[in-house]
Amino acid sequence: MTPSDDGAITEAVTCHPAQAALDRYRRVRARSEHLTRNLSPEDQLAQSMPDASPTKWHLAHTTWFFETFLLTPHLKGYAPFDPQFGFLFNSYYEALGPRQPRPQRGLLTRPSLDRVMAYRAHVDAAMTRLLLDGVAGLDALLDLGLAHEEQHQELILMDILHLFAQSPLKPAYGSGAPCAPAADPGEMGFVGFEGGLVEIGHGGDGFSFDNEGPRHKTYLAPYSLADRLVTNGDWLAFMADGGYRRPELWLSDGWAFVQQMAEPAPFYWVAGEDGWREMTLEGLIPLDPHRPVAHISYYEAEAYAAWAGARLPTEAEWEHAAASLPLAGNFLDRDTPQVRGASGRGLRQMFGDLWEWTRSAYSPYPGFAPAPGAVGEYNGKFMSGQMVLRGGACVTPQGHVRPTYRNFFQPHQRWMFSGLRLAKDGRETPRRRSAFEADVLAGLSRTQKSLSPKYFYDAEGSRLFEAICELPEYYPTRTELELLKGAAADIGRRLPDDALLVEFGSGASLKTRLLLDHAVQITAYTPIDISPTALEAAAERLAQAYPRLEIAPLADDFTTALDLPVLSRRRPAVGFFPGSTIGNLTEDEAAEFLVNARHLLGAGARFLIGADLVKPPHVLVAAYDDAQGVTARFNLNLLTRMNRELAADFDLSQFEHRAVWNEADARIEMHLVSRRRQAVHVAGRRFDFAAGETIHTENSHKFTPERLAALGARAGWRLEDSWISPEPRFGLFLFSA
Repeated sequence: MTPSDDGAITEAVTCHPAQAALDRYRRVRARSEHLTRNLSPEDQLAQSMPDASPTKWHLAHTTWFFETFLLTPHLKGYAPFDPQFGFLFNSYYEALGPRQPRPQRGLLTRPSLDRVMAYRAHVDAAMTRLLLDGVAGLDALLDLGLAHEEQHQELILMDILHLFAQSPLKPAYGSGAPCAPAADPGEMGFVGFEGGLVEIGHGGDGFSFDNEGPRHKTYLAPYSLADRLVTNGDWLAFMADGGYRRPELWLSDGWAFVQQMAEPAPFYWVAGEDGWREMTLEGLIPLDPHRPVAHISYYEAEAYAAWAGARLPTEAEWEHAAASLPLAGNFLDRDTPQVRGASGRGLRQMFGDLWEWTRSAYSPYPGFAPAPGAVGEYNGKFMSGQMVLRGGACVTPQGHVRPTYRNFFQPHQRWMFSGLRLAKDGRETPRRRSAFEADVLAGLSRTQKSLSPKYFYDAEGSRLFEAICELPEYYPTRTELELLKGAAADIGRRLPDDALLVEFGSGASLKTRLLLDHAVQITAYTPIDISPTALEAAAERLAQAYPRLEIAPLADDFTTALDLPVLSRRRPAVGFFPGSTIGNLTEDEAAEFLVNARHLLGAGARFLIGADLVKPPHVLVAAYDDAQGVTARFNLNLLTRMNRELAADFDLSQFEHRAVWNEADARIEMHLVSRRRQAVHVAGRRFDFAAGETIHTENSHKFTPERLAALGARAGWRLEDSWISPEPRFGLFLFSA
């Protein structure tokens, strides 16, 4: 047996039961040590709160379990490694005597990490002798010990995340490389169940914890479960609607809990100038609206369900729905676990990603009796004041959970990987806000009101932007076109044969023709745009002009698109991102987009990016505040769109367009300015504006070539070449993956 790349042990083919048991033992033990491979001794000593434990303590406690319950009573002649360890590393077993108080485990500077690892090696050697001797009757204890260690593997990751979140450095547990954003999971649906008299609980073969049984009958009224977990975007809508400020949504204890929160938000959310960020095992990253909301308490889950016109499922409902599903999901199978978005159809994310709160209190099933002796303290003694969670999480080891598995935490706790799924009585379906509505409500709720520029481009917005490109003041389009005309042949010589051109935010695809005319090796084209109307019109025009070109449009948000159309996947890809649209993103958003684009385009891809360069402020401001007022109408069209789609009542005559140069951040900012004090209603919510208060609608960052090259390198792209125009300076930059 040899360690594999992920730290697991590759199991030899054998039929001998003793050897199989030893292989399984070694595999689980190796995984624990693999999880600590990037942690310093200092990381493994610290204890960030009383509920958490140092990593070093977890490694020692799981070893103490095998020593105490298997080796000492069953291996003849076994001598404990250190008699003092029984006091230091007992967790809560009253029958085994006193112990180091849990809140003071971080004070255990001794034994050292090296001595703890020597302890593990000592016990592993003794367990090898015990298991190879094939002592009868130990299977149940071995199963319990291995399941116990797997629980502590999850606790190691939970506790390290909490520890790192306390650091001002906000370090990443893993590589810290930007992760691809989750795909939009789509509108939440509900799956109905007839209920009736059903059986739940473990009653078959194989290991289970004692709290999972006995199997018994229970009655379920007809119910429905949401087909996916609640997302960060969903939660932002809850917050924008005053979810943390409305006592009618909260249980009494939950409302008292909210009053003590310094920042009313999920546990690891961090507010910043550019919006929310989330502390994860990947480090502090921009909040992904499509990932499931994580690290919420039972109180928060209950309040959200009440706000959504739904409820939490009971654990019996959850188990009944999950019993027929394959036991597959996003579990601990990678170096840096991450919560992922939903994909597919039907009930999704039932296993993995996040533990799901239920509304069931943790209590014994009918006929439950704890095991005799100290091991009987494992679960039964905690059946008071806790709530049940189901399903497992991305930090739960693969193979650890079952449909009957009952996790439990106190209702206020949030450092575990917890999320929620909605339920309803019968087959009613609660209303779900669109992404546009959720983003608008969240943006208008900020201290500096803001809206995403991606919502400019409805049909009218796309038409107005094409008109902007023809304005005398708006130099970027014509400057880039002239530059592209001169460089297209040179660029074409650098592109691969039978290439796929993927254009991000394609609009009318005007600049695309210059590349198609000079790079005949481009045989397929995928334009990506958020506006289906603009996308269809542009694709139709290109199909007429280039009849041999295969065209596969993709209606999606180009910043988060994760999958190309099927016909596009077999060719070497060339990304095209003209117009300096990259300047509309913050630096972190741009880096995240470039990482996503690299995943989308694939290994060996090229990426041609147009970027506006820094120049005198008067030239920049005029380009975004033209004399004819077209840019003003483009900006104000956002208000028109909200009036039309979100039942808003903006009076456009009481808002004006403003463009300003922000020297410190090297960007043009566009705002909509309230002319007077006024109140506006959007999707049933009221928003107050002071005179002069603004809605920040767009940033357009301007670059130096060095800054853009560094930004690309941060996302894994290498700058191959660039073409720079005379004043007003604009650049085309060719990157390779």
